[in-house]
Amino acid sequence: MGPRTRRFIAAAGALAFLAAYVWAVIAIGDRLPDSMWIDLLFYGVAGIAWGVPLFPLISWAEGGKK
Repeated sequence: MGPRTRRFIAAAGALAFLAAYVWAVIAIGDRLPDSMWIDLLFYGVAGIAWGVPLFPLISWAEGGKK
């Protein structure tokens, strides 16, 4: 598989993942108690955590190079 194909598949996968991730974060955030501190903690962690699952996908798209 060529590098352009890998990057296209990775981009499509990342967009699909991010759409599902945003939907899940909003759905969970709606169920949290009304507290500024809980919102701050939850959305702060959720705002950082989205990148962790994408690291293997990006690595695969680049052909496993480091």
